[in-house]
Amino acid sequence: MRASPTPRSTPAAGAGAKPSDAAGRPARGRRRVALITGASSGIGAAVAVRLAAGGRWDLLLNGRDRDRLGAVADRTGGAALPVDLASPDGCRQLAEAALAHGDRVDALVAAAGLGWAGAYTDMPPAAVDRLVDVNVGAVLHLVRLLLPQMVARGSGSLVLLGSVAGRFGVRGEAVYAATKGALIPFAESLRYELRGTGVRVCLVQPGPVDTPFFAHRHAPYTRSWPRPVPAGRVAAAVEEALTGRRPEITVPRWLGTPGRVQGMAPNLFRRLATRFG
Repeated sequence: MRASPTPRSTPAAGAGAKPSDAAGRPARGRRRVALITGASSGIGAAVAVRLAAGGRWDLLLNGRDRDRLGAVADRTGGAALPVDLASPDGCRQLAEAALAHGDRVDALVAAAGLGWAGAYTDMPPAAVDRLVDVNVGAVLHLVRLLLPQMVARGSGSLVLLGSVAGRFGVRGEAVYAATKGALIPFAESLRYELRGTGVRVCLVQPGPVDTPFFAHRHAPYTRSWPRPVPAGRVAAAVEEALTGRRPEITVPRWLGTPGRVQGMAPNLFRRLATRFG
């Protein structure tokens, strides 16, 4: 699908705004530009709504569903950039459209993601490829395309949406967990590389979230624990990631405790995970 920027109820991001200073940072009073992927529903849409309410961001919104993306753009005053991110070419189209539309991207919120549930032996090869392309490939390619202008400017934020499934592993979601787990060393490696550049990296790791995600994967969430949290709670964590300096945020935060058990007593953790799923 070709990128086709369709701004909605506000001018182009940055239109009429004050120019950047000599170091490339937004001039005082200029709103920053955030590109949010997966913005047509779920966490991405919730992030768009929350950032729009704060009034400090110009929003570039990406998703595959033009109608739903357009509705979110209308609600938030963002610009819709409908592109399928399942290929490097799609990522290139989105990055070019975003930079052409707003002349800069101050923050990337990589919220696009797909799921699949069931026995790994039953998973079609095409579904494996699709999850890897969207959940991992799209993140790596978009960061590669947008990071140079952030480094050259001396400022920027990368917020990557992972999952506690990627930290712990989940029965029946082996490929999804693998794709989300790949973001952990990617984010950590980038932090080492970007130290001193002014570009920050934060990995937000939610547990189950009450969104259409489970309907899209054609398998409802059936576990009694942990209970799904509202998408707005994850959006609040993303906003914190954009304004703070925490390298990782787990939602809800108590889900970070199993990670500490896993690190200190891996065999105990595996026994508990096998028992409780």
